[in-house]
Amino acid sequence: MARDLYLEVTEKIIAQLEAGTIPWIKPWACASKFGGQPFNAISRKPYRGINTLLLCAPQYARTEWMTYKQAQDIGANVRKGETGSMIVFYKPFAVKDKNAKPDADGNVKERNIPLLRCFHVFNLEQIENLPECLQAQRTDDRPELERHAMADSVMAQASVSHGGDRAFYRVDGDSIRLPQPGQFDCMASYYGTALHELTHWTGHKSRLDREYGKRFGDQAYAREELVAEMGAAFLCASVGIAGKLQHPQYVANWLTVLNGDKRAVLVAAGAAQKAADFCLKAIAEIHADEGEELAA
Repeated sequence: MARDLYLEVTEKIIAQLEAGTIPWIKPWACASKFGGQPFNAISRKPYRGINTLLLCAPQYARTEWMTYKQAQDIGANVRKGETGSMIVFYKPFAVKDKNAKPDADGNVKERNIPLLRCFHVFNLEQIENLPECLQAQRTDDRPELERHAMADSVMAQASVSHGGDRAFYRVDGDSIRLPQPGQFDCMASYYGTALHELTHWTGHKSRLDREYGKRFGDQAYAREELVAEMGAAFLCASVGIAGKLQHPQYVANWLTVLNGDKRAVLVAAGAAQKAADFCLKAIAEIHADEGEELAA
């Protein structure tokens, strides 16, 4: 029987949620240059979308990964008995277009459809004989004020006001309302909340034109909140801030959505990545001198 990768990915995320683990949030502040975002140790490119969730592994302090072959290529080796972590990607697959008419030679035009494929990677803590340059984790030594300034530059794209005791994005006014920063227990909580609302902001019809839910409990609302939570986590990781889960009460609703649609979590993760990419355009120039690919 062919593997159902959509189901495998969904069941993995469901199992983590049911166990009380939010797979897009790390429970500690990571010292990696990409914050809590997993990345490939060889290419130095961060993993994106659903793979960010699949590689959120609390058992490892490091966020660097590589394939078995990559380890071999640098003279290292995966320790005996270690198990790789699955990541997925879409690969185009050519099929005959049933709606196309044959040409003069009788050939039918082909079209590409995306098929989900997978392979496995290993955390650097699972690998022996690493070269010296990879033995120590690269740290992000930016001061906290610099990280906050980067988050502020991301938030500066939207119309934001402060006051009251609620955080929300108002579609009709296309604006974000947040409590004062001093009302939060720490600045990480403030920015986690702010970037959650900014992810909602990206869904406006003038930007990414994403569907919004109307009321708490319906599936469209749960899907949008899932996108906003993931998007905030992706953005926090990109600017180097340890964001916190803002809406744990939504977990039951997310589980309902995921149990009913095996593609929902991949779609939500893709939408969250697209939202994060949209927001990060504002700070792309800051990273240009470092040669980082924020939206590869």
